[in-house]
Amino acid sequence: MASKIRDDNTDFLFDAILQLKDRDECYAFFEDLCTVPEVKAMAQRIAVARMLSDKKVYNDIVRLTGASTATISRVNRSLSYGCGGYEIVFNRMEKE
Repeated sequence: MASKIRDDNTDFLFDAILQLKDRDECYAFFEDLCTVPEVKAMAQRIAVARMLSDKKVYNDIVRLTGASTATISRVNRSLSYGCGGYEIVFNRMEKE
């Protein structure tokens, strides 16, 4: 798989994330790794992606998440033309 982000450091990061066993471990790790705004931005993007997948309209997404229309458009592009990562996660979450 060709990727713009693939390198040894990113592999190490993802291997580390795959070691986390529950939500509390995720909170501890991401609070150490990221700033609060970085975590909040990622959380907002995945919430936007979920709402777009659920066919919510931009105005509702802005109101519910506070995301800008530019962020919503970027996430929508990823859903439409990205690598399918959101779909993988959402499908697995549905099955649980």
